Amino acid sequence: MRNRLLVATGMWKEATGDPLPKLEPGKPIDQIEQFELKLVNRLWERATPDTAREIADRTWDLVHDRPDSDPVKKRVVECHEALAKMTRLGD
Repeated sequence: MRNRLLVATGMWKEATGDPLPKLEPGKPIDQIEQFELKLVNRLWERATPDTAREIADRTWDLVHDRPDSDPVKKRVVECHEALAKMTRLGD
């Protein structure tokens, strides 16, 4: 769990430069998941055809070893579909 938080925090700081978002009170694992979803959404929102592949790689690094039922992995897969369309349009 600690590793997930460190990876997501580092990725947030590097990708956004924004302060870390405020999270709802709750169990630590739920807070980490909430934060990871915010991160994936933020990266996806900022994607352009030029950055789509990089964002796809970065978000996949976050979830590649998780089960398909993981909510963050599901969101990453959804975003990858949109990013793939974006890169095809940009080619």
